[in-house]
Amino acid sequence: QVQLVESGGGLVQAGGSLRLSCAASGRTFSSYTMGWFRQAPGKEREFVAAISRMGISTSYAEHVKGRFTIFRDNAKTTVYLRMNSLKPEDTAVYYCAARTLRLSALSSQYDYWGQGTQVTVSP
Repeated sequence: QVQLVESGGGLVQAGGSLRLSCAASGRTFSSYTMGWFRQAPGKEREFVAAISRMGISTSYAEHVKGRFTIFRDNAKTTVYLRMNSLKPEDTAVYYCAARTLRLSALSSQYDYWGQGTQVTVSP
């Protein structure tokens, strides 16, 4: 089992940047594929990015490709989401999630979730 705690959200102007962090408990962090999802008010939770256990493979949603970067530091048991060129439509609660199998963009396939961190992008 793993516990996840996100941080780094906040208010930023359009065009700005933020870096989200997700700290995981436990000594088996490298056993988990990690993902970032987001949920805007009135919308379903959607996939943002995912990274394989050793960080070799990544996957991104089309609407964040070229702007967001997911990376991890297994020694620090932390996964990050670097977000550049932020847009108002990126406003959402961002969640990190973990699963033991390979990369997936389906939220239903993730076993563990953090509590989320709010990102608000002003015009």
